[in-house]
Amino acid sequence: MKPIATVAIFCATLTFSLLLASPVAPGWANRSTEPLRRVEASEITDFLPTLLGLDEQIWDSEQGRGDQAALVTAIDHSLAYLRTAEAAEAYQAYAVPGFTRSRVRRSLERFRQLVLSCHSAAELQAAVLQTFDLYQSVGSDGEGTVSFTGYFEPVYAASRTRTAEYRYPLYRVPPDLERWSSPHPSRRQLEGEDGLRGSQGQLRGLELVWLRDRLEAYLVQVQGSARLQLTDGSMMSIGYAGRTDYPYVSIGRELVNDGKFREDELTLPIVIDHFRSNPADLNLYLPRNDRFVFFRETRGTPATGSLSVPVTPERSIATDKSLMPPGALALIQTQIPYPDTDGTLTPRLVNRYVLDQDTGGAIRGAGRVDIFMGTGELAGDRAGLINTPGELYYLLLKE
Repeated sequence: MKPIATVAIFCATLTFSLLLASPVAPGWANRSTEPLRRVEASEITDFLPTLLGLDEQIWDSEQGRGDQAALVTAIDHSLAYLRTAEAAEAYQAYAVPGFTRSRVRRSLERFRQLVLSCHSAAELQAAVLQTFDLYQSVGSDGEGTVSFTGYFEPVYAASRTRTAEYRYPLYRVPPDLERWSSPHPSRRQLEGEDGLRGSQGQLRGLELVWLRDRLEAYLVQVQGSARLQLTDGSMMSIGYAGRTDYPYVSIGRELVNDGKFREDELTLPIVIDHFRSNPADLNLYLPRNDRFVFFRETRGTPATGSLSVPVTPERSIATDKSLMPPGALALIQTQIPYPDTDGTLTPRLVNRYVLDQDTGGAIRGAGRVDIFMGTGELAGDRAGLINTPGELYYLLLKE
């Protein structure tokens, strides 16, 4: 995540993907000078029906129409971004040939027309192949392998005042943060080893809201956004307002490094269960991440990504914006968990059109994507289980 003046879900210091993130391998840079490479449909013929196909059975169902509406909404958010001065500046510096702001905008406008006018999944697929060029991310290995994780907006219980139950604060941004000497104070220096000493130092008087669970308060910093159910029955929304100048350190990665888990075992539920069973470890592991995040009240504003537009569940992704085209139309292939009839979350292979609308501090390189999964407990459960490989493509209108 990088600091910008917006209420944002920066999914790499502000998402559970950061909790689980693996180091990003820079191998692609040794094989390609660009993060995206043009591919012909003939190169991926073996799985094109899967990759570009949508579920024909749900196209005209209520679920299918709702999914199409969500996709159109996400497209509209990207189009709004592409009309801004920030987009003009971003694309002026974007180095991948062919990706101009005008072409990305026209690609979205044309795709939007197709989504609304096509009468079946097969018709949309045929139109996409005829109308768009495909650009594949070279991934972390130069061969297209991309690591996918998920992030979400949590809902936690909180209080506007400190009580015996609600003891762990989230803080407003210090008014003099830009004048803090470098390096900034560490997490331990700001809030103490136990997370309760902030009122004794530079954070005194900056308390915005209190949570009853220390791990939840920390995870809000990881997510960068939350909805809080207050003790008076009202709902409070908060978003990112600033941070200290440290790189993010993943506590999930630290647990693996210390031999608590194997890497292939690491999921968010496992990490949470570990700290629930070993609460003393919070004092050991949380201070290892010196990056400290500050918040502001957003008064119901939807979860918003780094492009300052709302992010849409399962239709918005976060990537490294030094490499990937902001706001652009993309296609992902990976596994996402869905609830079975008994509520069990089971991974399914999905191929989804998405919009690239966010970024994050742990989302580095061409081989990392974070998928926004929505708000609340189920979204969090699903996001925490996404830690799978896949592929990433961008679509550009043929010239």
